[in-house]
Amino acid sequence: MALRSVPSVLIAGFGDVGSRLAALRVARGHEVLGLRRRDVAASQGVRTIRGDLATGEGLSRLPRQVEAIVFCAAPDQRDEPSYRRLYVDGLRRLLDVVEAPRCIFVSSTAVYGEDAGEWVDEATPAMPPKFNGQVLLAAEHLIAPLAGGCVLRLSGLYGPGREALLRRARSGEPAARRWTNRIHVDDAALALSHLLELPEPGLLYLGNDDRPALEAEVIAWVREQEGLPAVSALEGNESGRRISNGHLSASGWAPTLPDFRAGYRGLLMPAGV
Repeated sequence: MALRSVPSVLIAGFGDVGSRLAALRVARGHEVLGLRRRDVAASQGVRTIRGDLATGEGLSRLPRQVEAIVFCAAPDQRDEPSYRRLYVDGLRRLLDVVEAPRCIFVSSTAVYGEDAGEWVDEATPAMPPKFNGQVLLAAEHLIAPLAGGCVLRLSGLYGPGREALLRRARSGEPAARRWTNRIHVDDAALALSHLLELPEPGLLYLGNDDRPALEAEVIAWVREQEGLPAVSALEGNESGRRISNGHLSASGWAPTLPDFRAGYRGLLMPAGV
């Protein structure tokens, strides 16, 4: 179902990705509502509403109908009860309060269990080994029956303030032969904006850049760029998985930062610093 020319988009979880998505939609002339647990300064074209999905506090302030919902909230704590309160109970509460002809749920590639370098796409069965993937998969099941429901499973987000792998590279620890997958926060927001504009999006997409890479390769490149001595890679079999973005790319989206070199280059420290 196509959105109206000036839709109202509710972004539930107005954090890093949500605020970047809001800026994209405002630039297209759309009205944006941002739902967040804490008060946040309003920005041009965005109306913020304070509400807590995990408890239901403040959700009565939301309008009954909007043109689209994007659920991209993040829990305060990384434990199973917190995940379930937010992603399952919170999503159910939101869907009880607000109606929309399109609802996009931001999930994670943590729903997959592959760990020997396998390629993963939308046809790969989701068999999450840990609680985070299990809870996210339960939340996805709430989206699947909805007309206009859509799930975007993102791989590892990185960008300003999300530099864990860079810190690991600078630490000098041995690098693993583990496949890593990533998507820059700007490209994640662009993917969500793209899915909002598709006339009839599919139920499931994987969001990743164009090139999964071994952790050892990324760390070696970062250290070379920053003038640091090389570190040896750990021995052993490859682990991890490789995420394919083929379905999302076929729908017309392309990452502006297609691989780790393009994305991390602007986050590097000058050599010798």
